[in-house]
Amino acid sequence: MRTFFSTFLLGLSVFSAAAWSATPGDIRQSGFVYCVSGAVTTFNPQMASGGLVVDTLAAQLYDRLLDVDPYTYRLIPELAESWEVLDNGATYRFHLRHNVPFQKTSWFKPSRPMNADDVVFSFQRIFDRKSAWHNVNGGSYPYFDSLQFADSVQSVKKLDKDTVEIRLNSPDASFLWHIATDYAPVLSAEYADQLTKAGRQEQMDRQPVGTGPFQLSEYRTGQYIRLARNPSWWKGQPKMPQVVIDMGAGGTGRLSKLLTGECDVLAYPAASQISILRDDPRLRLTLRPGMNIAYLAFNTRKAPLDRPEVRQALSLAINNERLMESIYYGTAETAASILPRASWAYDNDARVTEYNPQKSREELKALGVENLHLTLWVPTSSQAWNPSPLKTAELLQADLAQVGVKVTIVPVEGRFQEARLMEMNHDLTLTGWATDSNDPDSFFRPLLSCAAMGSQTNYAHWCDTEFDETLHKALLSQQLASRIEYYDRAQTMLAKSLPVLPLAYSLRLQAYRYDIHGLVLSPFGNASFAGVYRDKGEEK
Repeated sequence: MRTFFSTFLLGLSVFSAAAWSATPGDIRQSGFVYCVSGAVTTFNPQMASGGLVVDTLAAQLYDRLLDVDPYTYRLIPELAESWEVLDNGATYRFHLRHNVPFQKTSWFKPSRPMNADDVVFSFQRIFDRKSAWHNVNGGSYPYFDSLQFADSVQSVKKLDKDTVEIRLNSPDASFLWHIATDYAPVLSAEYADQLTKAGRQEQMDRQPVGTGPFQLSEYRTGQYIRLARNPSWWKGQPKMPQVVIDMGAGGTGRLSKLLTGECDVLAYPAASQISILRDDPRLRLTLRPGMNIAYLAFNTRKAPLDRPEVRQALSLAINNERLMESIYYGTAETAASILPRASWAYDNDARVTEYNPQKSREELKALGVENLHLTLWVPTSSQAWNPSPLKTAELLQADLAQVGVKVTIVPVEGRFQEARLMEMNHDLTLTGWATDSNDPDSFFRPLLSCAAMGSQTNYAHWCDTEFDETLHKALLSQQLASRIEYYDRAQTMLAKSLPVLPLAYSLRLQAYRYDIHGLVLSPFGNASFAGVYRDKGEEK
């Protein structure tokens, strides 16, 4: 994996020999600049566990079989015009849209539109361990690995050029929601064949080809990504000729760029910056509830954190109300469950963990836990679920110091966080999860199932077979009431064992220049830029 990443990044850094020479004025004439923090380890969201690739790029480069309406939270057709659920949810048949072209790039010229071969290739690569493509570039598909789909999918078959059928070993009521996420793009089988003949399979994830509204034009590692309009996009030509994703500044640097006009859109502004953004007549600010959770994960494989009583005692020391005031500034709600309140399976009886430092000290002492020294790993950049992770870590550090627990903060970045956390050397990690699925399974299994321990998403390293069985039973029924009953049971189990401490449900924030229109803020963290345009008459 590490060899792949180093080779991948080296290849990407020389992808374009020319630096970003266009001035902001030039960009403003033909596109817009989207400022966001993050790192790119692959351009294929199948192989990502979140971050910039999934939250921003996926919806620009690719389309999926199904989409989720950002307003109604319902599944809607995308590359599949329609679908059928058969065998009580064990078989899914998709009828594909006709004449959807793949992107024409300098590295690939398609000879045909998207068809069933592309869909079969895309999903067999993930689900079929015997596929020649499964292990290309590391063979890790974190989201679907955490769901054990390679074990649960029986077959992916082409019935005819416009119809694909996916059979599961047992019914799974969440399946459609999982393949509607940005982790499930449709790739080009023709492009894959071309790369196989040339012996350059690794290029599939480095130089992307999709059916989305924009295609990759230029990339400079750690600086920016330039996307060019896909003139043959099946939904109609995107309104802006280009988009520049600026990754070159963080924190106040990105805010300064927005204020000076170097950025047109600021993704995930810090909540502390809201007053500045609201008071500037040149800017607009939008907020929406988000399908996300910020939480503190205990490494349940390390003593003394392997004892639920110790985890419960430590949680009493966390002043969640202060986190709301000092980090979110009214843009989040204290979390009582790993499920967001917007989820249809949210347990309304769930209670926020009590804040009682005196009780915490007494319980730790009674448990024989004294002079405890823990390491807390935390991402350095703002996230959809937390605008200021490092500051949050400092507050948690101060809270735990009040009960005699010394905490050393270890800042980590992007892919290094994922790789190092899975080595199980940490004690605590401040992390979170945002998904473009409204199904509860998209929170439970990726974050806390036994399978997710090996997929870079279960940072608590918690495995409970009874919990897993409860989640499995919830998938066997198409009846909502039955599923809710199982998910209530799962939430009760988590509250008792507490492998993770839920902290906050964050609102989605986005700030942009007054003349930018058509920017949809999705509760799921990702939205197409195809409808974005600039009204020069409103420019200030």
